[in-house]
Amino acid sequence: MADRLNVRSILEFKKRGEQIAALAAYDYFTAKFLDRAGVDIILVGDSMNMVIFGEKSTLTLRLETMLPHIRAVSAGTERALVVGDLPFMSYQPSVRDAVLSSGEMIRAGAQAVKLEGGRAFRGHIEAIIDAGIPVMGHLGMTPQSVNKFGGYRLVGKTEVEAERVLDAALALEDAGVFSIVLEKVPAELAAKVSESLSIPIIGIGAGAECDGQILVVNDLLGLFDEFKPKFVRRYAELSNIITTSVENYVSDVKNGAFPSEEESY
Repeated sequence: MADRLNVRSILEFKKRGEQIAALAAYDYFTAKFLDRAGVDIILVGDSMNMVIFGEKSTLTLRLETMLPHIRAVSAGTERALVVGDLPFMSYQPSVRDAVLSSGEMIRAGAQAVKLEGGRAFRGHIEAIIDAGIPVMGHLGMTPQSVNKFGGYRLVGKTEVEAERVLDAALALEDAGVFSIVLEKVPAELAAKVSESLSIPIIGIGAGAECDGQILVVNDLLGLFDEFKPKFVRRYAELSNIITTSVENYVSDVKNGAFPSEEESY
């Protein structure tokens, strides 16, 4: 059994120039398969609110809903670093909320937490780290701020926005985060951020010059077909396989072909 990766392991990836492969997942069996396949980081993301519960955004997800999924993913992994995503309003109101919510995620089995936001949350990040909990940042298009952005739009297209993203990344690094997810920004900006920081920049819709990539596993496998972002590459179309398989089962049951004599006692 390989040793479990930790924050130092992730920092070493950038030092030796090795790309980080990360995925968001939400259950025991999926986590087990991802871990077996060599995924470095499994994020138990607040995106579960959309891909698991069918909500329109991440904003209605609560911390108590996240915790069983963190336990399940943690139970299914031996090597990957498990990161818990702090849901909307579980950390924003106060430093105390941020620390307590992060602590609940660590108790549930995460090795680190992720939160969205830049310089305004420096105090929150420092307090979480002071409590002994590693923090991953998240900049660019931050889904919890979808109402402020006016949709899931590209961030950093203008010079002013690009400067803000870079400034926020530098502030997060200074606050002590061990890595940053950079979402839906121009590839040129992502490359500049990655060059400017000593910590890994993990892209999602941020081009190829980041230090790693992350996708939602349901998107990668073709299990979430409500919409398909430009940055997603589908490696399978499991929704078609599942539908066809269940149609065949229904047909066999209706026609008396299942169960057979061999499948009966």
